[in-house]
Amino acid sequence: MITLDLFRELALSLPETTEDPHFEKKSFRVKKKIFATYDEVLKRACVKLSPTDQSVFCGIGKTIIYPAPHSWGKQGWTLIDLEKVTQDVFIDALTTSYCEVAPENLVNQVNPFRRGMV
Repeated sequence: MITLDLFRELALSLPETTEDPHFEKKSFRVKKKIFATYDEVLKRACVKLSPTDQSVFCGIGKTIIYPAPHSWGKQGWTLIDLEKVTQDVFIDALTTSYCEVAPENLVNQVNPFRRGMV
């Protein structure tokens, strides 16, 4: 299970990430753009993915990772059950989400293989 402490540690390890409240959730942002939220009550994360990445991650298991309802899911917002997801998959999804919203210079610090692909 991914706890709030682990979630926070992983998110804040990404360059220039800040933690701010977002309604009843905790949000993690880069350059004021949200890339992930944590819902402590539902033990669920929400991350921003491209349509292709969303499709790939959702293929892991529809009860583990799935599009958010309605138009939010169509915009790439993807829910992750933190009681079911493995740590490796979560780290990959969180990093992918960060790279989806971060500026290229920060993406290159996290994932040098993406250089020129953003």
